[in-house]
Parts: sequence; C-alpha cells; structure tokens
Amino acid sequence: MQSTAQTPQAYIAELPEDRKDVIQKIRETILKALPEGFTENMNYGMLCYSVPHSLYPKGYHCDPKIPLPFISLASQKNFVALYHMGIYADSQLLQWFTDEFPKHSKSKLDMGKSCIRFKKMNDIPYELIGILASKITPQQWIEAYESAFVKK
Repeated sequence: MQSTAQTPQAYIAELPEDRKDVIQKIRETILKALPEGFTENMNYGMLCYSVPHSLYPKGYHCDPKIPLPFISLASQKNFVALYHMGIYADSQLLQWFTDEFPKHSKSKLDMGKSCIRFKKMNDIPYELIGILASKITPQQWIEAYESAFVKK
C-alpha cells in the first residue's frame, strides 16, 4: 500500500513499530551524508531525496512537476527498500557498491535495477548507505541523469 503521508515525519509515524527506528536511522544517515543541494520530500508515497526545481527546473522527465529524484526510501511489506538512481545510471558506482556490500553486511545483496532490499532489519549497513549517499553531488547527478535518461 502506498502511503499518502505529506511529510517524512507523518510517513514514519504511520509505520509499524518494528520499522520506525530503522527508517528513521536510514533517513538520518542519508540526510547527514547527502551533498548540499539535495532536498527531502515525499513522492510516490516514499521519502525522497531530490534535486529541487531551483537547481533543475526541468524536473523529472516522467512528471516534470516532480523534482528530479535521486534516492527514495520506503517500508514495503517484507523489506525496506532503498532506491538509488545513481547506481542505476553509473555502472562504476554499481560495481563499487556490489564490491563493498559484503564488507558491511552478513546478508546476501538483494538488488534490482535501482532498488536495494533489506529484509533483515538487524543487518542494515547504515555506514555503507551513508557513503553511497555522499558519492554524487546534485550537479553530477543532473549530468548523469541527462546522459542516461533524457532523450536528445
């Protein structure tokens, strides 16, 4: 079920008790690590960390009214999902992440294109999430996004 919460705080408040602390800790990790310029908002029923329209007026190509998404965080039925568009767009960053993951977690990496799934709440690699969040500036993300996703 997609959340209709309008703020990150409201989103976290509606979570089951066993997810509140996990999502809050990932949120704090991301906020601490993100380079200056990204903003936190709610989109698609998830916590989102985006390039605001003030830095990228074109917005997201799928819906230009939405700021350019970079990282999203959601509590799903059976896992916590971290969506990082940078690892989807940059094969070197993806390779770095897949090489680093086993150094930070006992769990096997469960990942789709941009989605990293955490099923064991006691084995979330917070430090690695922070490092990943810090690796791309808004300007670098705009450049990668335009070269990977925007039709010329």
